[in-house]
Amino acid sequence: MKVETTRARRGMIVTPHHLASEAGLSVLRDGGNAIEAVIAAAAVIAVVYPHMNSLGGDNFWLISDGGRPPIGIDACGAAAGLASRSFYEDLGYHEHIPGRGPLAALTVAGVVSGWAAAHEIAKAWGAVLPLARLLEEAAYYARYGFPASLTQCRNTADKRAELEPVTGFKEAFLPEGDVPAPGSTVRFPALAQTLERLAEAGFADFYHGELARQLASDLEVCGSPLRLSDFERHRPLVIEKPLTVRLKEGTVYGMPPPTQGLASLMILGLFDRLACSQAESFEHIHGLIEATKRAFLIRDRHVTDPAYAKVEAQAFLEPQFLEAEAGAIDKERALRWPYPASPGDTVWLGAIDQKGRAVSFIQSIYWELGSGVVLPSTGIVWQNRGTSFSLDLSAPNPLMPHRRPFHTIQPLMAFLDDGRIMPYGTMGGDGQPQTQAAVFTRYALFGEGLQESISAPRWLLGRNWGSAVTNLRVEDRLGVALIEGLSAAGHDVEVLGAYEELMGHAGALVLHRAGPLTGVIEGAADPRSDGSAAGF
Repeated sequence: MKVETTRARRGMIVTPHHLASEAGLSVLRDGGNAIEAVIAAAAVIAVVYPHMNSLGGDNFWLISDGGRPPIGIDACGAAAGLASRSFYEDLGYHEHIPGRGPLAALTVAGVVSGWAAAHEIAKAWGAVLPLARLLEEAAYYARYGFPASLTQCRNTADKRAELEPVTGFKEAFLPEGDVPAPGSTVRFPALAQTLERLAEAGFADFYHGELARQLASDLEVCGSPLRLSDFERHRPLVIEKPLTVRLKEGTVYGMPPPTQGLASLMILGLFDRLACSQAESFEHIHGLIEATKRAFLIRDRHVTDPAYAKVEAQAFLEPQFLEAEAGAIDKERALRWPYPASPGDTVWLGAIDQKGRAVSFIQSIYWELGSGVVLPSTGIVWQNRGTSFSLDLSAPNPLMPHRRPFHTIQPLMAFLDDGRIMPYGTMGGDGQPQTQAAVFTRYALFGEGLQESISAPRWLLGRNWGSAVTNLRVEDRLGVALIEGLSAAGHDVEVLGAYEELMGHAGALVLHRAGPLTGVIEGAADPRSDGSAAGF
């Protein structure tokens, strides 16, 4: 597998699908900035990776203007006004919200509002490319076709039995009555029309125009609780001060609740205090796993819609709190586990342009293929993020009208003390904070190459991609001695293959602003994905 890091000087983008990377790169070549490149790539990947994300999902951004600390965009859709506990109980659901189908499609899609908010920042930077240019490659692939990826075909086949009866799924994903073969041409003509409509009418049409009325009508007809009024009340949030954690190597920024950005930063803050000195050692891997457990326990008690939070998330990243939590970690023995976890289906994208402006971006429909609902008028796959709500009103994230759901997805951006800027992230549910910690510590703490840090063997505590297990799964490349050491310490270890897709699709960029590589941009994509780092 590739371990050489990609390098360029004028601009670079990383995505988990090469067609999306090429679309973003073409925008950078045409003079577009990092935000414009990410919008173009995000639109393409919503077409060519439809099992992982869609215009019917949510997204989050971290955006840095030429080396300044980043601001965030929270484009998370809230629950429908009709989505209440009594609504589901009247339909016979007393314990859980259905995971698939129209009743799982209960939150507004924030994706397009995130694109819109970011595009306003891009215009303030002097962007001149029209929306039609940013969306043209996505619309082309939707109308004229693209080769189906192995991961799309595999996920479609795996979920066919539960999703085939769902509105619009069979027509969109089984066009000839069966799962497409890898490499066969797939088209989404209704989605092409939607993208062309957005290019002509603007992103606001998704929430306040003819497109909004089509979406609301289709959702109501198929049985979703969403209505036009839910679209009209939706607004993305600009986060002027994201969460931060101070480490020995620099400062890392993440998104606040309702994302699990707190968990990602807590893991790094706890591990920083364990004084690990050797990469890929027992103390490295065990330390990160135990830090993950402590962070998840805090996350699952406190991360919710900020409007309902009892404690500010930044309080858990203060030095005194981190010192106490790190002191509770046993460096030799594993804390008893499992603990409930959540699956996820997501893409991470990052871009840096020739002016040093950086973007870390993540977009999701929650489970693979989301709710399974494909709206006939627009071709949009709708997320099932609202199934993360509980029907138990005493739970940390109970279902309430207009409440925003808990999100596993969250991008990160690090500012290292030597001047390097590092946007990075991954898909993968509960695996996201773990993979992010692995990549950051390998690269920033132990000096491994960027591509090496992503390609290196990984682990996953908890479940991912719909798996129900909660043990510690590791890629066999960790090596026999380390795996046996983890087992002897009390970890419930399951050994998997060398490059497992369930470990997530990570990506990272680094802009060097000092030293011998001044001005160089490095990029790395995950060999477990179909992605690439594309620069010029």
